Amino acid sequence: MVDPLTLLAFIPAALALNLTPGADMLFCLGQGVRSGPKAAVAASAGISAGAFIHAAAAGLGLGALIAALPWAFDAIRWVGVAYLLWLALQSLRGGTQSAGVVASRAARAFGDGLAVNLTNAKVILFVLAFVPQFVIPANGSILAQFLIFGMVLSLGGFIINAAVGLFAGGIGRRLTGSPVFALWLGRISAGIFAGLALRLALLQKG
Repeated sequence: MVDPLTLLAFIPAALALNLTPGADMLFCLGQGVRSGPKAAVAASAGISAGAFIHAAAAGLGLGALIAALPWAFDAIRWVGVAYLLWLALQSLRGGTQSAGVVASRAARAFGDGLAVNLTNAKVILFVLAFVPQFVIPANGSILAQFLIFGMVLSLGGFIINAAVGLFAGGIGRRLTGSPVFALWLGRISAGIFAGLALRLALLQKG
């Protein structure tokens, strides 16, 4: 199990990292602008689920897999780039959604958030580099420790990203009554997704 003092040291470090603007936060921002608050919260939940899966995978030996198969990292990265570009295209085609559609989009937003996080190679590198610093083999199961730290990261990320998405969703809802604003909000969402794709495409394994 995780030592209480180690956990106390991990929580503020994880919170500081969650508060740093990044791809997850921008994705929830884009979902909020494009589809409203409910979709933004669902997307944040999907991203948090993905972060937990990353932690579990790291605990099971993902680092060893990437070291043995260097192409796996790039394969995951380019799948993520393609998916983000597809989301950008969807934003350009659909603009923002009406209130009736937003409710039905929650499940899809969760899936989008999960897929984007799981294909974000930068998250893989982050988990592999950050979490092991707090794992102490002498304290028992390494996988259990990764899962506990993963839960902390996921919970903090969910709260922060959901808050950002709710804020953006509130703005988007007030502006979607205007076709002109709806068009530009769709373009802004597309720009966010395309920017995330570019950022991921330029990522180096290091």
